[in-house]
Amino acid sequence: MTAASIFAASAAFAETINFDSDSPGALPAGWEQGVTGKGAPRWAVKADASAPSKPNVLEQSGSGTFPWCVLRKTSVENGFVEVRFKPMSGSEDQAGGIIWRWQDGNNYYVARANALENNVSLYHTTHGRRNTIKYVDAPVAKNAWHTLRVEFSGKRIKVALDGKTYIELEDAHISGAGAVGLWTKADSVTAFDDFSYGSM
Repeated sequence: MTAASIFAASAAFAETINFDSDSPGALPAGWEQGVTGKGAPRWAVKADASAPSKPNVLEQSGSGTFPWCVLRKTSVENGFVEVRFKPMSGSEDQAGGIIWRWQDGNNYYVARANALENNVSLYHTTHGRRNTIKYVDAPVAKNAWHTLRVEFSGKRIKVALDGKTYIELEDAHISGAGAVGLWTKADSVTAFDDFSYGSM
């Protein structure tokens, strides 16, 4: 089966989390927060009138090298992750990202979009060091909701923003199943909603 046909296939399992049944002010059930590097991330459910699925979002309002929040029950080797995100502020960065094949806080893949730089990037984080695989210019408006999606199967990775594919390549730095989750950088204040993931 070709990579294209794998990506086109229906998901064998899929789930969407909208944070609307979680209590504002706390982490959503089953999620764990942390940071790659140093800092004090602050992930919490918050009411947001602009949320794609009202009333709640998951917001990161702390600061750290690379704050992350993962859904610990997940273990996906080949599949997809998608999220709606709204970059709101940040003088150093205004980033929203998704994590997959997360082994621990120092080893995972991340795809992110940045409203300050207007680009989409793909990285592998290995032994706590973030390494750039590729980045591409893309329009990322501040204070607007966007859709970021990654599909992955074996070495093949495809990253799309707002329905347009910006990155499609092969990379073998991290293999096997891992958790999925969310990611920001530095002082980014970013809201997330409608987090979807599945296996293929």
